[in-house]
Amino acid sequence: MNQDITIDGVKLKEEERQKCEIWTRVMGYYRPTSFFNVGKQGEHEERLHFSESVTCCGGCN
Repeated sequence: MNQDITIDGVKLKEEERQKCEIWTRVMGYYRPTSFFNVGKQGEHEERLHFSESVTCCGGCN
């Protein structure tokens, strides 16, 4: 199976890529998700992500 990836005209082979470490805030401090136990990893995968929309607070027309 070919895992090569091309982004903006730059081609990377699978062996040239590196794993991205993901951190999240848990109980007031940041921690890599790779350190989570199986239950916490499952909970993290089920989280819903959202984007806040920009609102105008008074005075905008």
